[in-house]
Amino acid sequence: MQAPINIALVGNPNSGKSSLFNALTGLNQKVGNFPGVTVDKKTGTAQIAAGVTANIIDLPGTYSLYPKSADEYVTYDVLINQNTSDTPRLIIIVADASNLKRNLLFCSQIIDLKIPVIIGLTMMDIARKKGVEIDLDGLERELGVPVVAINPRKNKGVAEIKKVIDLALRSHYSTPPRDFINNSALAKEVIEEVKKVTACKSDYGALHIAVNVDELSFINAGQRLAIKNAQETYAFNKTKIQAEEIMQRYARIKHIMKATAVENDPLQKQLRSEKIDDLLLHRFWGYAILLAVMFLLFQSIFWLASYPMDWIEGGFGALSGWLSSTLPDNKVTDFFINGILAGISGFAVFIPQIMILFGLITILEDTGYMARISFLTDRLMRQVGLNGKSVMPLISGVACAVPAIMATRTIENKKERLITIMVTPLMSCSARLPIYTMMIALVIPDKRFGILGLQGLVMMGLYLLGFFMAIFIAAVMKLFVRIKEKSYFIMELPVYRSPRWANVGTTMVEKAKIFVKDAGKVIVVISVILWFLASYGPASRMQPVHQKYEPLIAKVAPESREAAVLNKEFQSAKLSNSYAGMLGHAIEPAIRPLGFDWKIGIALITSFAAREVFVGTMATLYSVGEDPDNNNATLREKLSSAAWPDGRPVYTLAAGLSLMLFYAFAMQCMSTMAIVKRETKSWKYPAIQLVYMTTLAYICSLIVFNIFK
Repeated sequence: MQAPINIALVGNPNSGKSSLFNALTGLNQKVGNFPGVTVDKKTGTAQIAAGVTANIIDLPGTYSLYPKSADEYVTYDVLINQNTSDTPRLIIIVADASNLKRNLLFCSQIIDLKIPVIIGLTMMDIARKKGVEIDLDGLERELGVPVVAINPRKNKGVAEIKKVIDLALRSHYSTPPRDFINNSALAKEVIEEVKKVTACKSDYGALHIAVNVDELSFINAGQRLAIKNAQETYAFNKTKIQAEEIMQRYARIKHIMKATAVENDPLQKQLRSEKIDDLLLHRFWGYAILLAVMFLLFQSIFWLASYPMDWIEGGFGALSGWLSSTLPDNKVTDFFINGILAGISGFAVFIPQIMILFGLITILEDTGYMARISFLTDRLMRQVGLNGKSVMPLISGVACAVPAIMATRTIENKKERLITIMVTPLMSCSARLPIYTMMIALVIPDKRFGILGLQGLVMMGLYLLGFFMAIFIAAVMKLFVRIKEKSYFIMELPVYRSPRWANVGTTMVEKAKIFVKDAGKVIVVISVILWFLASYGPASRMQPVHQKYEPLIAKVAPESREAAVLNKEFQSAKLSNSYAGMLGHAIEPAIRPLGFDWKIGIALITSFAAREVFVGTMATLYSVGEDPDNNNATLREKLSSAAWPDGRPVYTLAAGLSLMLFYAFAMQCMSTMAIVKRETKSWKYPAIQLVYMTTLAYICSLIVFNIFK
């Protein structure tokens, strides 16, 4: 079998490119129905024919070969630089038939690069609804490249495009002998000089090297000097040349459209999507519906997840109790039950909520509503130094800040992109969900007002609080970030579609796997470390505890109430004098004004690795510090009985709200800091984030605790 060949997938945003990638490769790739979902090139392997395997490279969506944002430069670099490991032998252009004229601009530019091309024409059904019939054979003749009608969402046309790929690789198709337009005439002398000093073979590729000579990393100093000399000699004006090129391309595209596309209904009856938009994008009802959608989303997280969460929580409690009564009473049993099992239960109970959250978000993306949220909020975004494109990373931050910050590459304006990066971690990500859920269930009563649930309202309030705090901080940063650059908000609104339930289900399962694999692994490791720190301590502190309590316990009847009280005091004293206890007591003076005890302090430290570690930490600390006979109690029951030395409960309404606010605003995530450093290419910005978010979290928690205590 021959070595895999590279095939690049390119196209406008929302053209169906990522769906075709899934259909060809079979990979469970995330597909969202809004621009900018693909922020990096992604690869997968596809079996094209017997003995023919291809590496399919899914490149970020772009409208033309003139890149404006960081993700568009990814596509540009792969297509222009013909000397990399990703250099494609064949390009598949995914074009939207319902917006053929706009898509043909990009198609014509790719064709002129003189790399073998196949056009996959999607959304033919929507084109027909618009009254447009396309002559595929005529379009193929006009463009000089194969054109295949496909519907990757329904797996139609995939087998046909594989056959065409196989034929193209066997040289049954060649690149058009003539350019789409006369590129050489645009800047003949400069193009010849570029082709002479570089390995570029096409006139249009040489023209692009001349236009972007300062930005292209694969051009060396000698080549750059020669090209610039040619530009000066022949008065090369890249703005004028670009404008002339686009005008010539659209002139020919107009001719092609007249020859190959027939409009049966010149009036083009209003589509269903446009009718729905009249309501969903209404200046009043649009916002009311958006709030209603968000309210239903967070109500559902509690309502739908309550049953499986209760089963999981009860199951782990019963399992711990049964193991405690069955296994011998020794350190190995204690390590297994209070170290490993407590850590697993600390994250397993929240899997249903994680799955439901991502499932509902996927439905919103798949239907096309996510893009409408950007449109609705653009006016608000502009007031604080952002624009509508900033909403997509902010909404993505509800899932995880890491891919959300990467998604800011779709924002062309440098100032808006930087501010979006700086405020995105304020959005309540899924890692905060276990903490919110545990605290809300502990301190917020389960009251209902008709269909409204108080706990769901509090959950929604926390998410809205993160959003509005991000808006406020963005407004402040707008005054300090000294980058002056005009910005424009142009976004294509995709048509409404019914969600692909298989995609929703796959996303839910995949996100649960990621949560278990990534977060679960960290939680269990930290739980095991904590078990050691909480079970052992300096001999100078632990020996007096044993000397005090062991004789007292030996004197009373094992099953008596007095023995239970003494045993609980003994376990608590050992935990307090352990290494973990010493660390917690050392930081308690700093956090006690917030209503936090030393156990919460330990959790604050460990959860910096990942916020969701908080729950696993509490599960381990309260398991180690409890009477072994109480192992069948759930974590919620253990926390509700936690008390200060004077008998006051630790988890009051004031303390619970204070803790939720702290986690709503604090950074508490090493992965986010690392990705911010990567995207900004400086440690300055993650350091600023850490300082301002921690300060904000502390001040807000302090205020709320003092108000409600």
